[in-house]
Amino acid sequence: MNDPTVPALSPAGRYLVLVCAFLGWFCAGFHLSISSLAMQPAAVDLLGRTGSLDVARYQTLIKQVPKKSSVGPTMSPAEKIEWEGMKTLVARWFAWLTCAFLFGAASGGLIFGRLGDRFGRSKAMAWSILTYSIMAGAASLSQSPWQLLVLWYLACTGVGGMWPNGVALVSEAWSNLSRAAAAGVIGTSANIGIFLVSTLASKISVVSKWSLWTSIPTEYLPSGWHVGVDGSFLAWRWLPVVGAVPVVLGVFAMLFVPESPRWLASRRRTDSGQSATPVKNEIFRRPLLSITLVGIALATIPLIGGWGSANWMVPWAGEVGESLNPPDKDLRANVQQARSFAGLIGSLLGGWIASRVGRRRTYFLTSLLCLICAQYTFWFLTPADRTLFLCGVGAVGFFSGIYFGWLPLCLPELFPTRVRSTGAGVSFNFGRILTAVTVFATGMLTELFGGDYAKMGRVTSLCFALGMLIIWLAPDTSRKQLED
Repeated sequence: MNDPTVPALSPAGRYLVLVCAFLGWFCAGFHLSISSLAMQPAAVDLLGRTGSLDVARYQTLIKQVPKKSSVGPTMSPAEKIEWEGMKTLVARWFAWLTCAFLFGAASGGLIFGRLGDRFGRSKAMAWSILTYSIMAGAASLSQSPWQLLVLWYLACTGVGGMWPNGVALVSEAWSNLSRAAAAGVIGTSANIGIFLVSTLASKISVVSKWSLWTSIPTEYLPSGWHVGVDGSFLAWRWLPVVGAVPVVLGVFAMLFVPESPRWLASRRRTDSGQSATPVKNEIFRRPLLSITLVGIALATIPLIGGWGSANWMVPWAGEVGESLNPPDKDLRANVQQARSFAGLIGSLLGGWIASRVGRRRTYFLTSLLCLICAQYTFWFLTPADRTLFLCGVGAVGFFSGIYFGWLPLCLPELFPTRVRSTGAGVSFNFGRILTAVTVFATGMLTELFGGDYAKMGRVTSLCFALGMLIIWLAPDTSRKQLED
């Protein structure tokens, strides 16, 4: 890989690459958290604004949902039918907004991955950060569910583009001896971002109980920041505003982050005719096609498992928390905190575990433990049992987090430099399309599930079992260095 005409990165340059890639994926974690925390309240608010949902009636009925300790139902038959219709409508829009994230990230991984291979990792990383920041700010101004759907999709193309370019840049800038640690750092960053926003959301929930908010007349609060009929704080728009803050990081990355020497050397050899020019859609042609398909499968399992298990736990907790007497308005954010805090520990260790235990064995054991923890949580626990449920969520978060320390280390090892960003991006993000199809299908079948998040989670988390099989189709890269 060494090219005397291309200067190697200085230690300061390598750390600048690592820090900016860390912060870029850390801020992308904001958007992961926003999708879980804000999209359900946003659906309720925007459906109300467009006349599709009576929000006051929805808030009244949610307090009459039968509790676990209730002797009998607290709703009349007519109210139960009315509630099921409202619940299904909100769950369907939550599923669609979740799909907007997943489809956006998938298409962004392909688009920005190609840009990274064509124009450079650092430039494409900066463009990705600017995209998810600017579009998130625009999403905060949405006035209808369809506006939010489109703008959130566009924002999430940047999230999808951040991962392959950041991972490829870090993989190529750091030595093989340091890559396991660097992969763990990158894998951890999104979970730190998720935890930060979840913690901020729980603090906002506490602040909202102060007279500062309830004393402000509704007409003086920004649209979407209003106080509910029961005095609850229904704000959701501040969350995508937080997602717009990284625009500063995008500008900095554009101006100051150095390019990968390995990519520069590869481009110089290609331009001088010393190596073959990359074939269009090379990752979908032999001999790389089989590698790409395996990479997609390996990245799809944790994505479907994560979105199909942990992502249902958050709205489930929010619904149950609202129905308690008194309501537990922090439960939704606390579940997200437990998931992300445990996940960041798992992802930090993921690269190190894979380097010690082996790539394939680590993936197999992670899939097995995720399956056991998710199935136990959805079958035997409920958010009403706060402590036990948070422990279950934390266990799922920890073991699923290991995947996201494993993926930054192992996916780049599958592809040569000329298509590394595209290959890693397609592998990691194409799985989001399959995940979106799963979530969309689940959203369309909410009537069959009766809006029961536990039933949805029991079914979708079964995908972890597939991971235990698919990993043995992957090449073992434990003793393999990055290819030029």
